[in-house]
Amino acid sequence: MPRYRPLALVAALLAALLPSLQAAAPPAAAQALPTIPAPAAVTLDPATTAYLVLDINSAVCAPRPGCQATVPAIAAFLDRARQAGAFVVYSSTTAPGTTIMSEVAPRPDDPVVTSSADKFFNTQLDEILRDHGIRTAVIVGTAANGAVLYTSFGANTRGYTVVVAEDGISAAEDFAVLLTRYQLLNQPGFSNPSNEPLRERAVTLSRTDLISFQ
Repeated sequence: MPRYRPLALVAALLAALLPSLQAAAPPAAAQALPTIPAPAAVTLDPATTAYLVLDINSAVCAPRPGCQATVPAIAAFLDRARQAGAFVVYSSTTAPGTTIMSEVAPRPDDPVVTSSADKFFNTQLDEILRDHGIRTAVIVGTAANGAVLYTSFGANTRGYTVVVAEDGISAAEDFAVLLTRYQLLNQPGFSNPSNEPLRERAVTLSRTDLISFQ
């Protein structure tokens, strides 16, 4: 029988116990996940509201089941927004041959901007919104951690109030949506951590069935 020195014996015991200790303790990151407030109900003035439908197209949305699952809510709210008289704007990607999905297809007079994640970057989106007297943007689309996140921040920096409909956003991974929801309410300089409805120059998390028009 081998002889162990006291320190060596302790080390051997710790090595044997470490896997079970690690399995019993949840990761520190999981313990620290913040609570995100529930979506808030909002009532909007259609005369000063734009509905931004971001990248619901054949290249980005069609191949992803998570994105396809959001299309019915996006389409239903699109009908309501049009009926109320809200302004509708689309974005798409630069991929050749990309088309916006037929369920949410733009009308001939609806503006469509083409850019990367931030739809204000190298486009006329800000000018288009200002020319139509827009002060509030309802944003849906994919990817949540791309187009939705960066366009929302770009809108806030330009003075717009933003409403993001949670049932109208998606990403390649569920965690990316969770991260985006947290970040939208905690953007540096434009935070709304309690999800106060329609806080100016910040994001309100809502849901399409919680958004109404005056």
